[in-house]
This record gives sequence, C-alpha cells and structure tokens, in this order.
Amino acid sequence: MGASGFLGSHVTRHLVERGDRVRVLLRHSSPTRPIEGLDVERLYGDIFDEQAVRAAMTGCDTVYYCVVDTRAWLRNPAPLFRTNVDGLRRVLDIAIEQDLRRFVFTSTIGTIAVGDARSPATEETPYNWNGRGGPYIESRRAAEALVLDYSREHGLPAVAMCVANTYGPGDWQPTPHGSLVAMAALGRMPVYFRGIGSAVVDVDDAAAAMLLAAEHGRVGERYIVSESFLTTREIYTAAAEAVGRKPPTLGIPPLLLVAAGRVGGVVRRVLRRDSPITPTSVQLLRWTSPLDHGKAARELHWQPRPTVDAIRRAARFYVERRTRRMEPSRAGTAG
Repeated sequence: MGASGFLGSHVTRHLVERGDRVRVLLRHSSPTRPIEGLDVERLYGDIFDEQAVRAAMTGCDTVYYCVVDTRAWLRNPAPLFRTNVDGLRRVLDIAIEQDLRRFVFTSTIGTIAVGDARSPATEETPYNWNGRGGPYIESRRAAEALVLDYSREHGLPAVAMCVANTYGPGDWQPTPHGSLVAMAALGRMPVYFRGIGSAVVDVDDAAAAMLLAAEHGRVGERYIVSESFLTTREIYTAAAEAVGRKPPTLGIPPLLLVAAGRVGGVVRRVLRRDSPITPTSVQLLRWTSPLDHGKAARELHWQPRPTVDAIRRAARFYVERRTRRMEPSRAGTAG
C-alpha cells in the first residue's frame, strides 16, 4: 500500500527483483510512473475502501504499509489525521482478520527523540520534543502508537520502521527534501541553512530495511532507518558538485530562518492560503539530530551505504529529468 510513492515504489521494485509475487493497491489517480514496467498485480481503491483493502490483503503473507500524508504545512490539519490515523485504523481492523506473517509499517524519525553527536538517540531514548513538531508529527506519533497498540492488544505481527529523509533517483514528485536537492542540482540553491542538518538514508537502503524487517524484525518493535546525519551544506554541495554546478556558499543563520517562518505564518493567515514556509516547518528543520541505527544493524542485519552517494545519484536524476522535459520544446523550436 502506497506503492506509487517514493519509498513505496522502491519497496515494490525490490520485491519484484527478488522474485516475490506482488500485489499493489493504487488509487485511480495515483501516478504509476515509479512502478512502470514492474510485474505486479494491480488493485484499485484507497485505504477508506474496505472492500478494496480486504481484497488487497487476502492471500498475502506480508503487508508493506507506505501510505502517509506528509503535508506538514497545512493550515487545517484534519486531512493529516484523517489519512495518517483514521485511514490507518480501518486498514488495521482488516489486517487483524488476515493470516499475516508481518505488517511492516512506515513510520518516521519524527517519533524518535532528539539526541546529539556525542549521544545519538536510539529507539529507547525518552521522547523529548513534545508539541514542537506540530500536527504533522503528532499525527505520525499517533499512527505509530496505533500500530503498536494493535500489535499488543490484537496480535497484529507489526514492525514499525522509523525512516529518515530518503534520497536517490526515482523521486518523481519530488519529496519536500528532494525538491531542495533538485534546486541545488539545477543551480537554483545559492544558500544553505547554517547549523541545520538532517538524518538521511539512501532510499534503496530504506527499502532493503523494510524487506529485512519482514524477515527478521521482532513483532511490536521499532527500528531506526537512518544511515547518517548530514548538514544542509553537505547535502546541497554534494548535489551541486555531482552535476558540475557551483555549490551554495551563503549560509542563512538560524535566526533568519526562524524569522522567515514567522513571516510565512503571518502571510498564510492573512491570505488564508497554505504555504510551505511556516513556524512549524522551520521547527522541523531545526529539531533533527544524529540517530543510532545499531538496533537495525544487529537485529535486521541492515548495512546501509553512504547516503551522500544517493544524493549524487538523485542530483543526476533531476538534471536528466529536466533535460528530457525540455527536449520536445527544443525540437519544436528548431523545426
């Protein structure tokens, strides 16, 4: 479920390449380019369509749940809770009726505590940033708690994967963090955010972790899926240099970023329009930290590669995609 998304499409591809029989549940409006050419059985519906969800799960031994609304900037958070929590609950009610071996749930590092370079946070570190991530993070925390509750109370064989920001080719939408890498690759990112970074992972390695969780993950457990912590300067520099662009040299101080978030918050209230620059989105940029993926390494035998290489591949993907888009118009002009 969620096979047309960035992570979901990579999970689907890994399963097909491994030789598994794969069924995907897609909305009729879902972009299918990410899974183009894959030998999968397609069913259509959404997570609120109980008949479609039941048909999708029937006969399956493992469910990979990659559905999430990531629009942290919405003025009205109701859609976040409707998809991330209410829709999930309907899926879980059906899942406990099935004879599943594993239900692999895509969670987020936003449910993990904030640590530091000397003491990276683990799955067991007490949560320490309540209320600072806004409705989006609260919806994701509620979703993860719901899955683990169903595991304890209803016997759902669930594993929760706390996935960091994913990078790599095939980010067709792109994701919010991927769009910034695309800007750097296309020479449109002259600045970086000083003193700010994020936990990162190669999207292919994140997909591999999902498959490993189905094989080795302990029911009712959470696993951090994060390879390393990179600053925004390191991320945008890697992207720019991978395609021969000049990397950003101007660092925006944190206080200026906070001010921009406040201005964005005022503008969206006055204009009554959603905007990606808000006090909450700025908080999400600032409240990230190094994380310890040792549990995933020990129990899942997960061995991630350097994410900086995935960022370089992503940069080349964005440039090639733009080149392909421009080629028809250039041909028309030449004719």
